[in-house]
Amino acid sequence: MKKKYVYWQDYDMWLGYLEEYPDYWTQGETEEKLKENLLDIYHKLTGNNLSNIRKVAELEVS
Repeated sequence: MKKKYVYWQDYDMWLGYLEEYPDYWTQGETEEKLKENLLDIYHKLTGNNLSNIRKVAELEVS
């Protein structure tokens, strides 16, 4: 399974968030560390250990 994420470099830090969970940002000193932190966040968000998690979804309108 793959998940999309948004990321950018801000000076010497890499910042990002999972596209599905835009409210939950993380950072890392390298792009690889950012990816590790994104995986940690994903497991926390999907492990039913947190409440009031906001997500992004699509709604079909006609």
